[in-house]
Amino acid sequence: MSAAASSDPVRLPGAVVIGGGPAGLMAAEQMAARGVAVDVYDAMPSVGRKFLMAGKGGMNITHSEPADAFVARYGARADRIGPLLDDFGADALRAWVHDLGIDTFVGSSGRVFPTEMKAAPLLRAWLHRLRESGVRVHVRHRWTGFTPGADGWHGLRFATRDGETHVAARAVVLALGGGSWARLGSDGAWMPLLAARGVDVAPLRPANCGFDVAWSPLFRSEHAGDPVKAVAIGVTAPDGTVWHRQGEFVISETGIEGSLVYALSAPIRDQIDAQGLATITLDLAPGRTAAQVAAEVARPRGARSVSSHLQSRLGITGVKARLLREVLSKEAMHDPVALAAAIKALPLQLLRARPIDEVISTAGGVRFEAMDDRLMLDALPGVFCAGEMLDWEAPTGGYLLTACLASGRTAGLGAAAYLGA
Repeated sequence: MSAAASSDPVRLPGAVVIGGGPAGLMAAEQMAARGVAVDVYDAMPSVGRKFLMAGKGGMNITHSEPADAFVARYGARADRIGPLLDDFGADALRAWVHDLGIDTFVGSSGRVFPTEMKAAPLLRAWLHRLRESGVRVHVRHRWTGFTPGADGWHGLRFATRDGETHVAARAVVLALGGGSWARLGSDGAWMPLLAARGVDVAPLRPANCGFDVAWSPLFRSEHAGDPVKAVAIGVTAPDGTVWHRQGEFVISETGIEGSLVYALSAPIRDQIDAQGLATITLDLAPGRTAAQVAAEVARPRGARSVSSHLQSRLGITGVKARLLREVLSKEAMHDPVALAAAIKALPLQLLRARPIDEVISTAGGVRFEAMDDRLMLDALPGVFCAGEMLDWEAPTGGYLLTACLASGRTAGLGAAAYLGA
């Protein structure tokens, strides 16, 4: 069902949710469960598109680590995300998924997945329950701003295939996403619309992203797409905090990407913002101490090449060996002291983050200081915000989805209370 195209606002009896991703649908569910008539509007031809895309490689819904460690993943915003997770954390999320008829399991990394590893069955079951509760969904409705409202009503303007449509509601939940993956609906176009209404918003920045490196043409042609395994990355944030994490990443055509890079993307990005570029260090032998590496490199190699020596003594071969040659001078490669130091801390200069539209998520958005504890905007009473459009970030691993759902729940409960439900 869709609102008729009109220049006169159609006053809806309940609440409007703008954005059909996880946060918006969760807000709709909470309101509908409390007797509120809910209309969900989304710009795309169907809802949950980014949710489905994120689940293509295996739907990671949350993480099983202890609550304190879980909350710490939200960094500078842990103090604001923590209370949301107190109400709807990882255990509550799993119970909610089970209530939809979807079983889950904990993987070896501690990540939690649906048994079928797919997002589509979960979304289908969820949408069925929402329809049964009376939630109405309107697709191909792109929100283009507010219109004058009266007597506590918020006028809303939408662009549709049939022209412009105006509706009005007393309570509105905005769940418009961040700025990544614009083709799936998250394009950040809402930023100036809220800023014009006096809402304090932080600029959107890339998060969980890759970074550009000035690879030589030969290295790029030979190693783009190669994984770098059993490695650690070190980076120093602008505030002096030293980050060091082990895992694996991938050499890309433009630089580096992959899970280990994403996990450290916030301090790397912040260093680039502060200094114009970032220098990380690669530990190519994280299982050995610096003294052990130095001793192995210093062993006489006889007629063997440096590459053969490193392979036999330290198991450094393939892309790891080529990384050393890509960064170090010929003289340093033949200097045992310099070579050993580089194996444990190879400096790699990162030029910039990848463009926002390519990244997994974004930081920035509506500042928590612009809202109350129910996520209602101080500048627009009756308008609530949820999901990735809020100013927070988290690594991949289920933390993004958990906080989106938790914030959607809080916003939905807040809107229901605002309406007296």
